Amino acid sequence: MQNLFALQQCKDANYELCLENIGEAFLPDLNSMEVQDKAALNAQKKTATKLFEKAFGKGETSVDSDDEKIKKTVNAAFLFYAKQSKKDTDFFRTSLISEIEKIYDQYISVLSLATAFAELAEADKKVSHKNFVQNTWIKALQKNEELKKNALKMGRHWQDKLDRVKLWFRDVVRQDNEYLNYLDKKSPSADDQKKFANHLFKKVILGKTVINEHFEEEVLRWAEDKEIVRGLIEKTIKSYDPDTMPNGIALHTLSINWEEDKEFIEILYKATADLDGEYKTLIANNTRNWEVDRLPLTDRMILEMSIAEFLNFPNIPVKVTINEYIELAKNYSTPKSRQFINGILDVIAKELQDNGTLKKSGRGLMDNK
Repeated sequence: MQNLFALQQCKDANYELCLENIGEAFLPDLNSMEVQDKAALNAQKKTATKLFEKAFGKGETSVDSDDEKIKKTVNAAFLFYAKQSKKDTDFFRTSLISEIEKIYDQYISVLSLATAFAELAEADKKVSHKNFVQNTWIKALQKNEELKKNALKMGRHWQDKLDRVKLWFRDVVRQDNEYLNYLDKKSPSADDQKKFANHLFKKVILGKTVINEHFEEEVLRWAEDKEIVRGLIEKTIKSYDPDTMPNGIALHTLSINWEEDKEFIEILYKATADLDGEYKTLIANNTRNWEVDRLPLTDRMILEMSIAEFLNFPNIPVKVTINEYIELAKNYSTPKSRQFINGILDVIAKELQDNGTLKKSGRGLMDNK
């Protein structure tokens, strides 16, 4: 959604640039030896601007005019808009997949940091960190060859930031009360060890510490990505059973079938980015006297994504789509947006169903109650 949000902002900026280009085309030529008729130029500018705005609002991409300069200027603005918007659309599509794939890098980075802390603990001769060093879950991560390989391949091994890691170990890990209590346990049970491993990741590395602040500085979308990384780590810790998994701890992937998910993301992105003007009009007609351009941009994006999903994924139930975007509204938009999105999507889904646009096949796919 963030890339679509950014894309719409770029499109809005491109629109404003078109208006600026039209205005500049009708400025007096200061280098001309001929007398410039400023009033006539200003009149042409106003006519060209209105012509562009009206045609753009109707979804048209060119105009005709008896005034050749007006026609040429406005059509040049449309060409500029189309070219620049395509460039922006392609850029955000490419970066969307790239940013998602980087989440796995962050997952590897966080796991590797825990093993780096364990190595520092083992090297510390002043204090006994035996319980940490011997923690079954941490040892399993240290022995995991896939983790080592991926950390090296992705540059997520922390060897180039050892000084920083040492400071974090000294000032954060060793000062943590839960860590100190864990070290004091005479013989931590398997449950104690598992709880500590979860604590180390959730509260020490991903909690309100300078370690988390480092990720915030390094990763542009860390606020959102962190929750996914946290979920992957929780699954990693939870799924490991030392008694039944002799081959060690298993790393998790972003999805069961990334190629399928990537295709879904790309289709949804393109369908939303290219959403036909009639569906934006449909949103406007159902937003209770709100003009679509006056809606919060986040709500507009959520509604447009919902419609794109309705139309392009016949196997996804209407109810599932609506629930997904209600959750998006709850997490990313205004306090009132959840109810607003729910009500609008109910109405739009019914309207699309009634006019035959919404084509779902299979039991339970149409029901949005």
